[in-house]
Amino acid sequence: MKLSVIGCGYLGAVHATAMASLGHEVVGVDVDAARIEMLRAGRAPFFEPGLDQLLSETVQGGALTFSSEISEAAGAAAHFIAVGTPQRAEGDGADLSYVDGAIESLIPILRPGDLVIGKSTVPVGTANRLAESIRPTGAHLLWNPEFLREGFAIKDTLEPDRLVYGVANVGSAADDVALLDQIYRSVLAKGTPRIVTDYATAELVKVSANAFLATKISFINAMAEIAEVTGADVTQLADAIGFDARIGRRFLNAGIGFGGGCLPKDIRAFSARAEELGVGQAVQFLHEVDAINLRRRHRVAGLVIDAFDGDARGHHVALLGLAFKPDSDDTRDSPALDVARRLHEAGATVHAFDPAANETARRVAPDLRFANSVDEAVQRAELIVIATEWKQFRDLSPSELATQTPARTIVDARNCLDPATWRAAGWTYHGMGRP
Repeated sequence: MKLSVIGCGYLGAVHATAMASLGHEVVGVDVDAARIEMLRAGRAPFFEPGLDQLLSETVQGGALTFSSEISEAAGAAAHFIAVGTPQRAEGDGADLSYVDGAIESLIPILRPGDLVIGKSTVPVGTANRLAESIRPTGAHLLWNPEFLREGFAIKDTLEPDRLVYGVANVGSAADDVALLDQIYRSVLAKGTPRIVTDYATAELVKVSANAFLATKISFINAMAEIAEVTGADVTQLADAIGFDARIGRRFLNAGIGFGGGCLPKDIRAFSARAEELGVGQAVQFLHEVDAINLRRRHRVAGLVIDAFDGDARGHHVALLGLAFKPDSDDTRDSPALDVARRLHEAGATVHAFDPAANETARRVAPDLRFANSVDEAVQRAELIVIATEWKQFRDLSPSELATQTPARTIVDARNCLDPATWRAAGWTYHGMGRP
């Protein structure tokens, strides 16, 4: 069927491409003309493994088109809202101006029975308000939150671990549910669990999932803080408690903390919305989750400065990794980029390299020095920081690296290296929560 995707940033471009690959006729609409031109040429305006190839195939095959005109979305049976909801400039709440703008632009072309399907992460209560605004058109609103992991976005769209449909009235939404089932027919055929619920639950699913993951990450980083003053090994601690099926080992990796365009702003927006609803005390713990996360960045910068006897001025540091996670060029709220800035402000000369995020980082931190390879980044370094756990950094040979740099100290901010191997090769190794 014909579908439209409003907003062609990370979420929208991936969703439009994936839906076209399932056989739908899809038009992606965005107000950014430069972005639209890149997508029309079959090139994604960001790095995501596998996306360029699938995007090129669907564009060249005619299943996927892009436009800056909302009129091109007219006649679609379903319109997905995939615009951003960044943190507000004046506070922690979510900025819904892009969502509201997308709905306003759609209203003139909506027909009775059309579906408007929200994918964006929004504060609970947003869907009810938006449903009222489109009610006069006869179109229906569903909320279908996304659960994408950067680096795995195509797989997570085509093979999600669950689908959630938020509807106005579960008892009278059979036709709307059936239409969305038809859109996701290939996905559901693989046995993907599907939950049909009310708007509020669907909105809370995404933010509560992110809040839980952020809490788990900050928990193990809090244990790292204790390990660092007691001599315990937080990695072995995580292994031991991870065997408990009630806890699990995933997301129990101590390090520099989380970042990106979702977890940090989503937990802040969740807290802000809870305050508005008068139940802020219910998620008060998220303020400490955020604080623990930010402290890990300070800790990494502190380890580097301490290695220079408390004064980093005039010293050269190689920082490997700028994206907030590997297999991404996303530097939004990136702990790696934050540490690079902190070291620069402390007077160090930072030579940074990331396999995908150099240009993204250069736009927001032009004062850093950017290298084109590991070799170039480390050639003058007195100390090396592993700030993003790209495979090529995890696989570095300490003996080979020693031939390329005068540095013999490494700060493993992601706990992705084997301390014994590096120490045996003559390096001074500093991990996070490791003795």
